[in-house]
Amino acid sequence: MTRHARNCTAGAVYTYNEKKRDAAESGYGTNAKRLGKDSVKSFDCCSLTLQPCRNPVVTKDGYLFDKEAILQYIVTKKNEYSRKLKEYERLRRVEENELAAEANNKQQARMERFVNAEKPTTTPAHKPAATATAVKSSDLNATPSTSAAAAAAAASSSVSSISNMANGHEKKLPSFWLPSECPNAGAAKAQKPDATIYCPVSQQPLKVKDLIDVKFTLLKDGDTKKSLIAKEARYMCPITHDVLSNAVPCAVLRPTGDVVTVECVEKLIRKDMIHPLTDRKLKDKDIILLQRGGTGYAITNDNLQAKEKRPMLQV
Repeated sequence: MTRHARNCTAGAVYTYNEKKRDAAESGYGTNAKRLGKDSVKSFDCCSLTLQPCRNPVVTKDGYLFDKEAILQYIVTKKNEYSRKLKEYERLRRVEENELAAEANNKQQARMERFVNAEKPTTTPAHKPAATATAVKSSDLNATPSTSAAAAAAAASSSVSSISNMANGHEKKLPSFWLPSECPNAGAAKAQKPDATIYCPVSQQPLKVKDLIDVKFTLLKDGDTKKSLIAKEARYMCPITHDVLSNAVPCAVLRPTGDVVTVECVEKLIRKDMIHPLTDRKLKDKDIILLQRGGTGYAITNDNLQAKEKRPMLQV
């Protein structure tokens, strides 16, 4: 039994540190942890693959992607839309056939009612007697066992079975864990799929023509032994030669795709709105702020606190 520091168990009070330790060991409560450097996406990494971009492109919202990855994503979404469209057309044909069959049945029922209304209702007088005589003779000829079996069959047919294997359903097993396979599930309704492709990060409409090629300026440090991926500082601003990193807000100039610092944009470019490298006139939409720091579960660098909610421990 320890007597000092955090692991003291001689006291009569259940301390905060003991409660936190027991909660972590038992699997209850909420785990809170600050994300480290390894969990933060670098500014020059693709938002899909989380790897350094080989052919970087940026959307109009400032999200960086590898060209190969984002084009593959767009092609996959188009194929998915084609598949959903074929399914939609099939369901539409099924619905049209059902409506046509229902209209045909209603028309047939109206015709039958009209024909039955025109038929005479009188019947010959000798037919009921003959029927009664036939019934009586059949009842006399029937044995007790035959009549009992017929009565049991009639009783079984009159009472509906609650088994899901009766009435010809023995070859179709219902899957109660699938909503579409439940016995009370109706026919699937045809819903036209959306042809719009959305950005996987911002969920805004995405088109191939809106992707802008990005050009990073390599840092001239004179170190040729290390590969580009192994270097911690890889790129710089082509105007101020400042090193680019996650700690430095960056922007992309749309006409040329150059990546510059936001400080350069505010202090140099926005004064005359002229591109410093090409002397071209710029507009506000030509300056795209580059998003940074997104991972699979943390979208930006603004909140680096990750929480995991688990069952509550109630005493």
